[in-house]
Amino acid sequence: MNAIYTGHVAHNRPGKHRLRYTMFMLALDLDTLGALKRRLLKHNRLGLFSIRDRDHGARIDAPLKPQIEAKLRDAGIAWDGGRIVLLTMPRLFNYVFNPLSVYFCWRRDGSLAALAHEVSNTFGETHFYVLPPRVAENGQIVQACDKAFFVSPFLESDLRYEFSVTPPGEKAVVAMTVKRGRETALTASFAGARRDLTDGALLRVWAGNPLMTFKVIAGIHWEAILMLFKGVRFLGRKGQGERSPPSPAVRTETAA
Repeated sequence: MNAIYTGHVAHNRPGKHRLRYTMFMLALDLDTLGALKRRLLKHNRLGLFSIRDRDHGARIDAPLKPQIEAKLRDAGIAWDGGRIVLLTMPRLFNYVFNPLSVYFCWRRDGSLAALAHEVSNTFGETHFYVLPPRVAENGQIVQACDKAFFVSPFLESDLRYEFSVTPPGEKAVVAMTVKRGRETALTASFAGARRDLTDGALLRVWAGNPLMTFKVIAGIHWEAILMLFKGVRFLGRKGQGERSPPSPAVRTETAA
């Protein structure tokens, strides 16, 4: 199941601003992290690429799978100990910032129990949206929830997220539409094609994007400057009135 997905991330604020960057993500079965045998990819150790437990979940040096299991229990998701696959960017030269990582939580019978969307902002804060899946007619997983966490000073708090996801297979797609009532405030997506997770493939994707993780954080600030010049309204953080995250007993958001 472990694989590399190479493709593009794209954002579009209708009539205001758009961007598109080349990038890649890794899909990793959490049960296999401790057994990774790649010269270029390490788990909790330095390497050209690395995956560190403390970059996710509670940001502690502890295995990730029990942390995600706990979030599923808190959200009331029926799950029987199947596979959990994390779609994320790895550290590159020991640095990473992941605006969004997604955990695909499968049951033992192969059915998808939930997706846990791990959202991070540039203030070092994180929030999980743990959502049950609904399969649309086109086969994609669709989900929706209210925005409950500060991400961007260009987006107000009273918004709604609509997700459309293709779980990792021959391709992986995570698309999100941010709704302001019936109006679309933003669309954001990653779409990538699968490659086997080998040292050769890692070397090739690194050669094609040698400073990707640094470009992500630099790009966030550069695009913010461009939006200011284009007159996109800057709201800041104070006074936005972000909703408090739901209590653990009701953490599951309403599915679409």
